[in-house]
Amino acid sequence: MLPKEVFEALQAEHGPDAVFDLHDDAAKDRDPWFQVAPAALVAVCEKLKTDPRFSIDYLECLTGVDYPAKAQIHVVYHLWSYSLLHRVVLKVALPRDEPKVATLSTVWSVANWHERECFDLLGVHFEGHPDLRRLLLPDDWEGYPLRKDYAEKADYHGIPTTRPNPLDLFQIGKAPAKA
Repeated sequence: MLPKEVFEALQAEHGPDAVFDLHDDAAKDRDPWFQVAPAALVAVCEKLKTDPRFSIDYLECLTGVDYPAKAQIHVVYHLWSYSLLHRVVLKVALPRDEPKVATLSTVWSVANWHERECFDLLGVHFEGHPDLRRLLLPDDWEGYPLRKDYAEKADYHGIPTTRPNPLDLFQIGKAPAKA
């Protein structure tokens, strides 16, 4: 099934307020995608998984993109059907100051780890998640490193967060060249 057909079927069932904004111009986007309203995300994804027309049985990737100029964070879902060999890409736009959306770990269990990573690095809260805590960074880390306005601190508990340029290390202990 083509992404446009998936979009049209979902929009017919859930309405244009829930499923909207199809982007299927191959010259602009590598993968066609469309937006889903945050409130409709779980219902749309359950339909994608259980309806034999779609048979989406795998969440390939979940990531987030920070758009400070729009004051939004988009969560992007790449979904795959092994039996029908087709892909669907969904995006959910969230307010940047309080990004919240329902967890999809009840639909695809692998979402558990993807959502934890997106929470850890972008600060998106996945409501209803069974174990939403940092995955890659320490629990007391401040901020979200993938936000475009993130400013890394010089140290973390006295440990420097930057390393010297490896080329500069070759100069340590060497006598200056004689003229």
